[in-house]
Amino acid sequence: MYKSLLVAVDGSKYGKKALELAAYLACQDDASLHIVHVPEVLSHDATLVWGIGAVSIEAGRQELEEAGRKVMARAEEQARALGVKHLQTHLVQGEPARAIIRTAEELGVDVIVIGSRGLGDLAGLVMGSISHKVTHSAKCGVITVR
Repeated sequence: MYKSLLVAVDGSKYGKKALELAAYLACQDDASLHIVHVPEVLSHDATLVWGIGAVSIEAGRQELEEAGRKVMARAEEQARALGVKHLQTHLVQGEPARAIIRTAEELGVDVIVIGSRGLGDLAGLVMGSISHKVTHSAKCGVITVR
């Protein structure tokens, strides 16, 4: 039984799947759901599931945050449509894995739900993906969605 969950979203199909599972679990236990997004510059073009589009490498912090707010708005809309009653969104800065873990610790959540792959590039496969880093560093439970 969960009292609070954190789901990390990036707009990818895996982030969307993670949100769907987190929303289901939150509804089952009438738990709080915290949706977290960490704006990140991608080294390649990508089309996000929620139709936001990619942010160019040259984008400034303001553009990244605006795209992040759009991703969060779509995620919040979807979570509410799936029946989540207790919901908060968090747009956080920093290296994604560390920012997700830090936010989970600050909020005292029971579990982190994260997609097994996101919008990262080949370097993520070589150096370790965000989900891998979160899974091996978080002090709470972690559910990785494929």
